[in-house]
Amino acid sequence: MTTEVTEVYRDAWGIPHLRATSALGLARAQGRNAATDRAWQIEVERHRVRGTTAAFLGAEAVVWDRFARQARLEDTARRCFAALDADTAAWVAAYTEGVGEGLAEGARNAPEFAATGLEPGRWEPWVPLGIWIAAHILFAGFPAKLWREEVARRLGDDLADLFATDGPGTTGSNGWLVTGARTETGAPLIAGDPHRFIEDPGVYQQIHLVCPGVDVVGMAVPGVPGVAHFGHTGSVAWAITSAMADYQDLYRERLRRTADGIEAEGPDGWRPVAHHRETIEVAGGAPVTVDVIETGRGPVIAGNVPLPGGDVPPPGGDAGVSEAVSLRYPPRVTAALGFEAIPALLRARTVGDVDRACDSWVEPVNVVQAADTEGGLLHRVAGRVPVRHEDNRLRVVPAWEPGYEWRGWHETPRAEVGDFAVMANARGIATPLGVEFAPPHRADRIAALLRESKSWTAPGMAAVHTDTRLASAAPLLELVAALEEDRITPGASALRARLLGWDRRMEAGSTDAALFAAVRSAVARRLAAHPALEPLRGPFRYPEVFLPWLHLPTKTGYALETLLTTDRLPGIDRASLVRDAVEEVAAADGPETTWGERHRLAPWRALPARGGEEWPGLPGDHDCVLATSSVPGVTDLSARAPSARYVWDLARREDSLWVVPLGARGIPGDAHHRDQLPLWLRGEFVPVVTDFDLLTPEHRTEERHDQ
Repeated sequence: MTTEVTEVYRDAWGIPHLRATSALGLARAQGRNAATDRAWQIEVERHRVRGTTAAFLGAEAVVWDRFARQARLEDTARRCFAALDADTAAWVAAYTEGVGEGLAEGARNAPEFAATGLEPGRWEPWVPLGIWIAAHILFAGFPAKLWREEVARRLGDDLADLFATDGPGTTGSNGWLVTGARTETGAPLIAGDPHRFIEDPGVYQQIHLVCPGVDVVGMAVPGVPGVAHFGHTGSVAWAITSAMADYQDLYRERLRRTADGIEAEGPDGWRPVAHHRETIEVAGGAPVTVDVIETGRGPVIAGNVPLPGGDVPPPGGDAGVSEAVSLRYPPRVTAALGFEAIPALLRARTVGDVDRACDSWVEPVNVVQAADTEGGLLHRVAGRVPVRHEDNRLRVVPAWEPGYEWRGWHETPRAEVGDFAVMANARGIATPLGVEFAPPHRADRIAALLRESKSWTAPGMAAVHTDTRLASAAPLLELVAALEEDRITPGASALRARLLGWDRRMEAGSTDAALFAAVRSAVARRLAAHPALEPLRGPFRYPEVFLPWLHLPTKTGYALETLLTTDRLPGIDRASLVRDAVEEVAAADGPETTWGERHRLAPWRALPARGGEEWPGLPGDHDCVLATSSVPGVTDLSARAPSARYVWDLARREDSLWVVPLGARGIPGDAHHRDQLPLWLRGEFVPVVTDFDLLTPEHRTEERHDQ
């Protein structure tokens, strides 16, 4: 007989600290904690993988459910779980067992279950892998290829990359590693903040996990065991940002119906494809039928394709032949996500351990930084990027033509670390693997700030996290400066003077920042409405889930800096657009507002709260280090922002710092539901506590098992 002991502690912020006598016991404890603290959140995520959210969220959720089913997320997760080694599979299964043990209690505390009538469901071992896939399937932004295809088709091939920029997806983060040469203690610091859509509850959960051979603090993804992206084991710490790599391909498929089913035309001719039909149940509405088709390239995610006996006629073209778009993505091809890396990271003691763990990583493709107490440093890319034709990276390629097959995997680049290293989604170490990257402003600004001191401390890193200088304002302000005084009204002249005297900081209390944002939005709206871009207003034949990547005002807002400086649109008079925008803002009635009054946090919730909820105003903006994104010309609200902040101190782990936008628990009304929000808004941190004597015990379990 053996006795398994698990203990749950909390710190002053409700952050869970879990201790167990075995790795499997710790995984079960983490699963139970996820279920009690985040029951609603993780159950929504389980249903998102399966494409069954509309059954309790209603018709608006059908858009995602259809995509999840057509992209075969659940089946891919099942395949990936089946391919895990025995130890990792047992570890993941133990986590889901823990979820099952705690879910009923968690559901009783979460009012969303009663509000929707949702009953907690059974967690199968593949579910955590599915949650990971669902969270990252759109992360690399493959819908940008649909946009480039439409730009090329409607404006010409030479303009396909006209809007190339950091897009509306969930990609983007800051991260930096400062070596001991620039710290007060002589030991490295690793800091940063992942940028994701802000959700309520948050997408990252602060956690402390301890068992024999494991002692790690880090950011867990609720519904997924371990700590993958950001962690500190005491002797080594690591963090990631998106590498902005391109590793998902879209193929234009030709499909035809036969007496036996459906065939797709590949390089070797017509071949049968897998197909079946599924039904999406919809709360308060009629069921929706979905055709699920998979060719030799991958699942069909767009297209008007009839199944045998279907009542949808094929579109024009060859008789009986219709076109569709299929998606090829690494986990579907390889039946691997890289989950074996996560338990290896929990046991890591050196940079070498982190490096070896990252060798097995698959998706998403990340830039990794790590440092250890022995002087080891790491700056590398981790993940799988296929080797294939250059056109695959840019556009939708024809499935029936040879030459677009995958031919193995790229070597993942790595780089030496000087006094510091910065990763902020700009071109750099991962350039050979990507197409579109973030503008260099965040990376350049972080580097400039780090050069200002050789005695950085963990608390001092807040000055970098919260920097609000907006370098991307320069092109618009140059056009404002070029306005001729005798051709604008006195009010516009006064506004011009204020904008040119502005310090270019997007501070929440700044009226000048608000005026700049108003002019910027007016320019973006005028550009999006210009006749030269008229062909890009749609309509588009793609599913609604891809529309954020196909919305001209959004694309214009994000690409404004490029559109104001390119010489590839000679028909647009930028000076006139800017003059009219300045006149519009100068003539606006009403009192002046601050940027924070316009730029408010707008978190996503699976079940929106009844009645209006006033969220706080924010400093920062899309291209600031403090990246609280607005969409110029569309909205000043911020749905995407730092979903966590961290500083890992390699001198003393207990001097490390972290914070999340809301709080540790996902239970409305709980004392720790939103108690970190005021600190997050001010750029402050919660201390990392690792001494169990300083924690409050909450629960202890002893279980006896046969050996």
